[in-house]
Amino acid sequence: MQLNLIRGLRNNPPLYHYLKYNSYWYKELNRNPGSIKELENEMKKAYKLTPEDRISKINDKISFIASFLEVLK
Repeated sequence: MQLNLIRGLRNNPPLYHYLKYNSYWYKELNRNPGSIKELENEMKKAYKLTPEDRISKINDKISFIASFLEVLK
């Protein structure tokens, strides 16, 4: 694996953690270092870091706060 790819993986803790538990990506990255974007996308879906997931979390928090305020009335 290329050194700059290894440094990039180690500087991104969630990506590095995902790679440790999904080791089949090591083979893919050795053969095709350009597939790092696919790895990042898969990691974001698995850890729910996509923009849709973030919006959903914010929406859940807002609805929780609204229901809490309704109880206080």
